[in-house]
Parts: sequence; C-alpha cells; structure tokens
Amino acid sequence: MGLKTYTFDDAYQASLDYFTGDELAAKVWVNKYALKDAFGNIYEQTPTDMHRRLAREIARIEAKYPNPLSEQELFELFDHFRYIVPQGSPMTGIGNDFQIASLSNCFVVGVEGSADSYGAVIRIDEEQVQLMKRRGGVGHDLSHIRPKGSPVKNSALTSTGLVPFMERYSNSTREVAQDGRRGALMLSVSIKHPDAESFIDAKMTEGKVTGANVSVKIDDEFMEAVVSGAMYHQQYPIAGDDPMVTKLIHARSLWKKIIHNAWKSAEPGVLFWDTILRESVPDSYADLGFRTVSTNPCGEIPLCPYDSCRLLAINLYSYVVNPFSKDAYFDFDLFKKHVALAQRIMDDIIDLESEKIEKILEKIASDPEGEDIKRTERELWQKIQRKTLAGRRTGVGITAEGDMLAALNLRYGTEEATDFAEKIQKTLALAAYGSSVEMAKERGAFEIYNAKREECNPFILRLKQESPALYDDMVKYGRRNIACLTIAPTGTTSLMTQTTSGIEPVFLPVYKRRRKVNPNDADVHIDYVDETGDAFEEYVVFHHKFVTWMLANGYPVTKKYTAEEIDNLVAHSPYYKATSNDVDWVQKVRMQGRIQKWVDHSISVTINLPNDVSEEMVDKLYVEAWRSGCKGCTVYRDGSRSGVLLSTEKKKKKSEDCMEPPVIVSTRPQELEADVVKFQNNREKWIAFVGLMNGRPYEIFTGLADDEEGIMLPKTVEKGSIIKSYDADGRKHYDFQFKNKRGFKMTLEGLDSKFEPEYWNYAKLISGVLRYGMPISQVIKLVQEMELNNESINTWKNGVARALKKYLPNGTELKGQKCPNCDYETLVYQEGCLICKNCGASRCG
Repeated sequence: MGLKTYTFDDAYQASLDYFTGDELAAKVWVNKYALKDAFGNIYEQTPTDMHRRLAREIARIEAKYPNPLSEQELFELFDHFRYIVPQGSPMTGIGNDFQIASLSNCFVVGVEGSADSYGAVIRIDEEQVQLMKRRGGVGHDLSHIRPKGSPVKNSALTSTGLVPFMERYSNSTREVAQDGRRGALMLSVSIKHPDAESFIDAKMTEGKVTGANVSVKIDDEFMEAVVSGAMYHQQYPIAGDDPMVTKLIHARSLWKKIIHNAWKSAEPGVLFWDTILRESVPDSYADLGFRTVSTNPCGEIPLCPYDSCRLLAINLYSYVVNPFSKDAYFDFDLFKKHVALAQRIMDDIIDLESEKIEKILEKIASDPEGEDIKRTERELWQKIQRKTLAGRRTGVGITAEGDMLAALNLRYGTEEATDFAEKIQKTLALAAYGSSVEMAKERGAFEIYNAKREECNPFILRLKQESPALYDDMVKYGRRNIACLTIAPTGTTSLMTQTTSGIEPVFLPVYKRRRKVNPNDADVHIDYVDETGDAFEEYVVFHHKFVTWMLANGYPVTKKYTAEEIDNLVAHSPYYKATSNDVDWVQKVRMQGRIQKWVDHSISVTINLPNDVSEEMVDKLYVEAWRSGCKGCTVYRDGSRSGVLLSTEKKKKKSEDCMEPPVIVSTRPQELEADVVKFQNNREKWIAFVGLMNGRPYEIFTGLADDEEGIMLPKTVEKGSIIKSYDADGRKHYDFQFKNKRGFKMTLEGLDSKFEPEYWNYAKLISGVLRYGMPISQVIKLVQEMELNNESINTWKNGVARALKKYLPNGTELKGQKCPNCDYETLVYQEGCLICKNCGASRCG
C-alpha cells in the first residue's frame, strides 16, 4: 500500500492546528521537515507523523540491544517537541527513503600529514562538495598551505598563498544547493601561519569569500604576547623545528586587526585553540586519527578529519514545574532521566547513520561513471564510516535556556542565573557520560577506548571530582562514545519548540512582523509600502513563553495593547533587561566560560552589541573569553553586516548623522574601481556600472543589457574598473576593464556609447550629484521623484534606484536586508547564524 500524500494546504492547516495557530512554525515545518519525495509530494500531515517515523526507526535499532526502548516510549519523548528534539538532518533523514543523504549535521575534512600541494587542495575541494550535496556542513583548516611568495617547484615559481584557495572553497559552497539552501562552510587558519593577516582581511572586500565563515585558531602564546605587548613568531610549517618561512610580528598589531574586522563585519571569529586541544577528550587519541584540526561551520563541534556529528537538543523549559509562578522549580530527576535517554537515542542514530552511509556507498557503486571518477567520493565515505564507528561521537545539547531561566523567575545574565545555568550543564554532563558508561556495559565501549590515555584530561578530571563512582565505572567498563556534548544553534528547531534558542536570551519578547496585503483583502490596515508598490500590514508578535507569563499572571492575551502598555508589560516580566541587546556582554562571556567547563565539545553563541559599541569593548570581550575558558567567541555589532534588521525600534540617529562625509574630488581619477549590478525590470534585462571612490558611488552608467549594440559581458563579472580614455582626436570616452576567469584583462570600450543617449544625459546628472556628496538616500529619492513621460526612461529611473540601494549605509530605512526566502526585512543574528523571524529560513554566517 502506497503512502498517503497531502497537499501543502492540507499539511499547513493541520500543522497550524498542531502549533496552536503559530503560522511561522507550521510553515517552517512543512517546508523543511515534512517527509517529501523529489517531486515535492508531501507524505506527512503534521509533526506527529514525523515523530512516529523517528520513533519507529530508532525503536528498530533499540531492538538490537538489551533493555530496548519501545516505539511508544520514544514517541512520548519527541511528541510536540516537548523533551528531546533531534536537529535538522536527523529530523529530515531518519526513515526517509526518498533521499540518499547523511544524518550528520556537520563534518570536517583534511589530509593527514603533508598536504601542501595542488592535489591536496583540489581533493579537499571535491570532498567538501561531495559532503554538501549529502546535506552536510563542512569545516577544514588552511594552515597546511604554504604562504604567499614561498618558492614552489612548478611553472608559477612562487605560491599564491591562502586567499585564492579561500575563494575557491567559497565558490564551491555557493554552487551546492541542499533542498534549496546553500551549503555551509567553515575555513580556519592558525595565527602562527605567516599568511594569517591576509586570511583575516580576506572578507573585508565586499563580495569576497561570501560562501564561508572564517575563524582564526589562536594559541595561548599569541594571547600572552597580546596582553604583554611582546613580539610573536610565525612560521611555516606551523609545527616543526625547521620551518621554511619565519616571520616576527607585533602580536598586538595583528590582534587589533582581528578586533577591527570583527567589529566592522562580525568576522573573523576566534577559536582559542590551545583551550580546545587541552580540553578535548578525543585528542587523547590524536595519534589514532582523532587529532582536532578545525570546527564545523557554526563552531560548536571541533573535529578531526573525516569525523562527523549528529545533533540533538533537550528542551530545558519543559522541566520547569509551575512556570512563571512563585512556586516554580526545575525537575532535576526527570531531566537526568531524559538526558540519559537522549544520549542513548544519539547512539542509536549513529547506527542509523552507518546504514545511510552504506546506502550512499551503494549509490556510488551503481553510478555509471568510471571507477577513477568515483574513487574520491567512495574513499571519502569509507573514511567517514570508519571514523563514525571508531569514535561514535554524539552532540547532545540544549535549547530554551533563556525561557527556562525566565520561567524560574531568574533574570538572564545575573550571577544567580549563571550559577543555575552552570548547575544545569553539570547535571547534563554527568547524566550523559553516565548513560554512555551504561551503554558500554550493554553494547560495548567505542573501539579505541583507553582509560590511561584520558586520565589527565581536564574535562574527565572534573567528572571524576564530581562523581568518583562514575569515573570508576568508566575505567572499568569503558564508555560508548568518545565525546558526547555540545551546544549548537537551534534557530529553526526553536521555532518548533516555540522557545528561545540554545543558550541565548530572548531576542525580543515583543516585536513587529509584516504581512503582505493582497488587493482583495478586507479589513486590513496598510502600514508600509515598499519600493515595488507591495503593501504590508504590521502586527505585533508576542514571544510564546511571554504569553505564558501573561496568562500565569492574569494579563489578558486577546486585548490589543498600546505601545506604552506593552512596554509596561515587559517591565513587569522576568524578560525585562534580559534580551540579547540588554544582557551585560562581559557577564554573558563569563557565563559561556562557566558552562563550557561542562561541555566536552564547544558552544555556538553570539554576543550581540549595539552599533555604537567601541572596538575597545570588542577587545575586552575577546580577552575575557580567553581568560574565562571559552573555546571560541563571536560578536555581532548591530548593522555591521549590511542591512541586517535587528529590531523595530526607531534608530536614535538618522543614518546620515552617522555617515562619514564623502571626500569631494574635483578632478576624476583616470581609473575608478567599479561594481557591475545586473537586474530585471519587468521582462527587460538591465545592467549598471557603478564607479566607486573610497567604496562610495561616484558615477553610474545604466541601461538595457540587450540594446542594439549589446553589452558583451560574461555572466560571472561583478567587478572591474571604469577608465577615462581619449580618442586620437582628443574626444573623451569611458572604457570598462575586467579580468576573465583565466585572469586576463579584457576591455569593453566606449561604455558611454553603449546606452541610449537620453539615458547617458540623465546618468551624467546623477553622477554629478553623487560626486559632490549628496547622501545616497537623497539621490535615490531624487531619482524616484523624477516625473518623466517616456515609459522606457521611467523604467531606467527604477533601475538606477535599484542599483544605488546597494550602497546605502547600514541602518538607512531604505536598506534593510531582505530574507531571500520570504522577502521580508526580518533577519536576526543568533548563535553565529542568520534566521528570519518571519518565515524561519536560516543559514550560518
């Protein structure tokens, strides 16, 4: 009997009831997690069907071992996302025969030993792509690539350094689609590498390395040199007594660059590598293939080459009894019981992953390509299979920390709340490791377990101090899993749990969302019209658990509150001064450090900062993170990534007040950097060449891309130069010069003659007001208000406005980065990832 199919509307309406009217949760679940085939047919109506699927498959694995959990027991743990929540890849892939994909959320690749060759670079590139096409996020380290200018024994004579390879890997990521979403990539490099500064600067050029997150692996020696003002020794290779390249630098100068770039663009992140290695339990087996080399894209799982991890979150809010009342308390007994079961479920998922890898290998074997073409992919999955079963690594984490604390009447960021958060994580660590030891008794320890190797590991010693009996059992019986814990981003998962995400505080307890108004809609109020003429109605959204607090404290939830009444409500709630923008930043870093002591992998968390925060404060936070024992740190300054909308509150300053006045240059330089902006108005293809002075538009050439003479420009060209030239008779004209894929310069002559003369005359007018400093927002307003009778000129006018909007400064109302999925300006930055508050779309970085 075939599976029953559902229309999108069937599944959406049923899921809307399931989530008690939460449109966003229903939409995200149907789009991302409901069982579908390659043709888009939907086979699950609500998350209940999905949880039955998960429970059925995990129960099948449980039946192989002693004391199995039943399908019903498992279902009750999953039902309504109340207690145990497998993350995206397991939710999508378990029991899904419609796709041949991994259940792992993240991987790290690399080459053991020497990897300083084009062969190694290209092999890693292919491995990255092969993993991304199976739904995995990937991380790898570039410290093995020799620095720029080093001699090489080929026709190039000298090495190009790291940055071109960053671009290669970034472009590969952008090519791979995963069910309509882009792959995720982390690139890292050691601060000891002589090209570390180039790596740190690589993403400061707009449009460069856009497909990757980047992080610097920083050792204690460097941090001590930063604090003391000492010099620091870089070398290549980064390990060894006989380096081929050495460099002595001022540690503080390079540190300031890291701080400035993080302040300006939220990257690079920092990985405190000595802390990671010192605390890493798997690195007790480094010589057996478990040497940590990089992290996954969000940074919460440091991994060795060809290892992977699957993720699961425990919903902390569900263990609060009598939430938001004076009698509220945390049910530690139930929590410990469920943590032990979560660890067991994660071990079952490893067996399911092994089955998935076998199917991937069968698919590779049946593919029609020759063995020489398939070799890299086949060997890649064989290595992953071996590493998966050798270590049986798991990623048990948490979500809803912010809501749990509020429900217990604890204010996030206070010392009392931090003490309790640490207690929770310690309890979780002891219960998870206890479960892993119990499974070792029933199922056997991971194959290379050796108590002697781990006896000096700081994390293991903390477990021993807290529970000598657990440690003694571990020494006697072993442990099922080489490492167990993490705290990962739970952006879309937290939409399902209807809670705060990971260990983050609430973003905002009350915020606004926009809904597009259709022409035939009745009883709507239009609050906003965008530049395309689409109308939107704004409505207030209350955070789910804030509504629970309102009900618990006698506030009506059907009333329409004024802005003043909402402010008063928030002020009386446990969420007051406990949002991501309110929490004391230094205290949040210290909280992360204290929780980190009880997480054997790492934590993905973002320190959200206001736009006017100083670089000195970012410096202080990063140093405090190192001193507090954090394994990494990421900051996000409001507006530092172009146009990310973080709240509905009015800005304290107009964007023009914050802009640095442009330098007015009376004589145009012969050559200007230029961007190429392509767009479509109605059915017509348009192109704009925007000349830039210090990154600001100085002149613009815009017109139809398919005029009579045509603009013969490769699709991949996004940048170049506009060059002022003269004919033999002294007449001035403008040429556009760019580099093709092979790096050769190509020139498009007579740029000003390629477009309609009338377009050119208006372009000269627009260029004139640009070069004499009119704010870009005002230039756009000027263009949009031009009243022209000619329809094609009106279309040109719209094109100019669209091209210039790219250059609006952060925070300008016209800017607002739109979600590529729903087209609303509702993106927020959490746990190292962007998530849309309107439709739930998310991506790392």
